[in-house]
Amino acid sequence: MEIYLVGGAVRDKRLGLPVGERDWVVVGATPQELLSQGFKPVGRDFPVFLHPVTKEEYALARTERKTGPGYTGFETRFDPTITLEQDLRRRDLTINAMAETPAGELIDPYGGAEDIDNGVLRHVSPAFSEDPVRILRVARFAARFAHRGFHVAHETNALMRRMVDSGEVDHLVPERVWAEFTRALGEKTPRRFFDVLYGCGALARLFPEVEPLYRDTPPARHVHENVAFSALQTAIALTADPVVRCAALACDIGRGTGAAFDSRRLAAMCARLRAPTAYRELALLALRHRERVHAAATLTAASLLDLLSDLDALRRGERFEDFLLVCRADARLPDDAHGYPPAGVLRAARQAAAAVEVGDLVAAEADGAVIARQLRERRIRAIQGITDYTAFAPDGAPERER
Repeated sequence: MEIYLVGGAVRDKRLGLPVGERDWVVVGATPQELLSQGFKPVGRDFPVFLHPVTKEEYALARTERKTGPGYTGFETRFDPTITLEQDLRRRDLTINAMAETPAGELIDPYGGAEDIDNGVLRHVSPAFSEDPVRILRVARFAARFAHRGFHVAHETNALMRRMVDSGEVDHLVPERVWAEFTRALGEKTPRRFFDVLYGCGALARLFPEVEPLYRDTPPARHVHENVAFSALQTAIALTADPVVRCAALACDIGRGTGAAFDSRRLAAMCARLRAPTAYRELALLALRHRERVHAAATLTAASLLDLLSDLDALRRGERFEDFLLVCRADARLPDDAHGYPPAGVLRAARQAAAAVEVGDLVAAEADGAVIARQLRERRIRAIQGITDYTAFAPDGAPERER
């Protein structure tokens, strides 16, 4: 039995990055041997085990054979005769197909170290084309390492384009597309995720709402000169939260496609991708109300209260703050700008409205409609009574909370 550290841990160590999860491959062993040593089985399609002490994953060396379309049509083979090189050959990119011995010796049969040094994302073997998820993974790694100068190898892009043309990408299920998409949103340069998908022709298949942003924009290599993704780019400077970044992307799509991308189309996109409720709600709020927020300083007290009501801001304070971040990103005001004044206006209005007492109204009046009307009148007067928005910091956060 031989055990090797593989995958992302070896790659990140080579890149000088912190190593998070560590995965191991076991060569020359059977499931029974690992079970006898206290390993706990967790793999459903092939033998993967948890170490009895570290709880890290140990997988038996394996090979795969394509048996059908999509990423589920595989027959997996694992037995003690399969070599480490055979196991590494089934992996997606050369930078992920390296291993280390327990003594730290690098095993690199497919040139991953050289591709790291040259900043190249290159497929390991023609078997890459058997799994359409790998197109998404290449795009995500491009988003992760773009700031290091990584690019997709020409031959890998050509292979991905052939996969798209053959219809292989159409077998991707929404859950896998969404998983890679949200992970890409959390990377340093999410825009590159879409650049790569556009370059191989997959963007129109997977994210048809985003594809129009590329029709009248400079080539992908001019990413920093391109304003098509300005809200998303600004959101990156404000937060790492993928929910906020996704809503900022919805603003970019809305700006880039105009009335063609409305709440109905956004809802359809979220349904197709099976987006979680938090993503869908924040993006819809941003698409519907961002322009009103940008003009908050010009709104009447009644209009401010109506906007807060539409946002459900009095009950859902955390989502309200996320929404203000999205609007700030849409206004293209990064973290080093002189704040976002509309946020201060809305926070002050929300605070004034929330402070209105309602107990005496409930005690004196049984009619719910009358109570609601009188409460609204009190809240409007409270908002009208705000005379000093300078109590709020330039970025909109009250000074006492900073």
